[in-house]
Amino acid sequence: MTNQEVALLGIGAGPSNLALAVALEELAPAGFAENSLIIEQHENIAWQRGMLLPWARSQVSFLKDLVTLRNPRSKFTFTNYLHATGRLDQFVNLGSFTPYRIEISDYLQWVAKSLERVSIEYGLRCVGIEPIRSPAGDITKWLVRLANGSTIACRDLVIGAGREPRIPAVFATLPGERLIHSTDFGPRLADLNPETTHRIVVIGGAQSAGEMLWTAHQALPKAECTLVMRSIGLQTYEHSKFANELYYPSFVDDFFAAPADARRQMLAEMRGTNYSALDPEMLDTLYRQIYLERFTRTERLHIITMTDVVSARLDGADVVLTLVDKKTGRSDDLRCDIVLLGTGFSSGMPRLIRELAMAVELNDLEVNRAYRLSMPGGARASCYLQGVNEATHGIADSLLSVLAIRAEEIVGDLLARSEAAKQFADPASFR
Repeated sequence: MTNQEVALLGIGAGPSNLALAVALEELAPAGFAENSLIIEQHENIAWQRGMLLPWARSQVSFLKDLVTLRNPRSKFTFTNYLHATGRLDQFVNLGSFTPYRIEISDYLQWVAKSLERVSIEYGLRCVGIEPIRSPAGDITKWLVRLANGSTIACRDLVIGAGREPRIPAVFATLPGERLIHSTDFGPRLADLNPETTHRIVVIGGAQSAGEMLWTAHQALPKAECTLVMRSIGLQTYEHSKFANELYYPSFVDDFFAAPADARRQMLAEMRGTNYSALDPEMLDTLYRQIYLERFTRTERLHIITMTDVVSARLDGADVVLTLVDKKTGRSDDLRCDIVLLGTGFSSGMPRLIRELAMAVELNDLEVNRAYRLSMPGGARASCYLQGVNEATHGIADSLLSVLAIRAEEIVGDLLARSEAAKQFADPASFR
C-alpha cells in the first residue's frame, strides 16, 4: 500500500484522459504535466476492450483522433502514429477514412507510451473518492481510495472512466455465467467451445448487437443464433453530411446554450446518428447470410423483431426468456444457453460520480461549459467529468469527435482558475 499526492489525477486511461494528457503536455507550463497522473484499472490500454473484433471498423474519421482537430502538427496525431510504426503508405493505399478498431486501440497504446511528462500507472482501480476539507469546511483536495488499499490525494480530479453497462432489470436474476454484456464479449466468447451446440440469444438492435450476433455465428459453427429486438427491424445510421455537422466540437456551444426543451429535442432527433442502428456493411452481411441460409435450408441465424422480453429465468440447464410479440400480444418462451446483451450503456451518472456527489452534499450534478462540476461554497478542489455529459453537451460527448477540443477546454479552465499556472510551475508549492 502507498499513499501519494499529485496535483491533478485522471481516473481512467481511455481516449478522454489520454487526450487530456496530450493537451497537458502541449499546453501546460513547466511542472504542470509533471505533477499529473492518470490511473487505469487494467494492466494495459485498449479501446472498446470487449469488442476488439479483428474486422470491426471505427465509425469516425481517423482525423478525429486525440489531437488533430486541436493541433494537426502534433506528434501525437494518428497520422504520425502510422508514420512512426511504418504503416503510413499502407493506410493511404487502403483508401479509407475509418481505421480498424484494433488500429485505434493500438494508436491509444502508442500515445500512452509516447507521453514524456504525464505519468500513467496501471492496475489501479478506484473504489471511492472522499473530499478533504479545510478547518473552515471548504473542500481543498480529494482523497482517492484504490482497491489495493492505497490512496492518492489531489486537488484537481478528472473522471474519464466511461459509462456503466446497461443491464435491463429483466435479466438481473440470471447467473453471470449465462449473461454476457458487450463490454465482456470478446474474452467470454473465447471460453465457449466451438465444437459444442449452443443456443445463443442476442438482445438489442444496434451495432454491438449486430457484431455479437455475427461473431457468435461465425465462431461457433454449431450454434443457433437469434437476435431479439423491440423495434420494427434493423436499420442503418443516419450519416448525412448535414447530420454529421452536429458532431463538430463547435456545436457543443450551441447545444450547451440551448434551453432544456431544445436540448431534449435535439438529442431525440439525433438518436439515429449514433444509437439503435448499424453500419451499412454489417446490415448487408447479416441480410446476405440469412438469405443464403433460407435458400440452403440451413437456417441458424434468426432475427425476431417487435418483441419485448418480459421475463428471464433459469429452468434446469436452460435459460428461459418469455417474449411478447408487440404486434399480436402473443406470449412465447424461448429457451437458450447464453444471453448476449447489446444494450449499450446507462444514460445516468456512474456510481463513482454519484457517490462523490453524495460525499460533498450535491443534490444536483451540474457541470459548466468547461466540464467542471459545480461545487458548493468556497471549494478550491475541482472535479471535471468526461464522457457523461450528453444531456448538457450533446450526443458527441461520449464519442471521439470532441476529445481534442474538450481536452483543450479543460486544461484552459484548470490554468485559469485558482492561479493554477503559478502553483503548478513549482510542484513543491502544492505540498
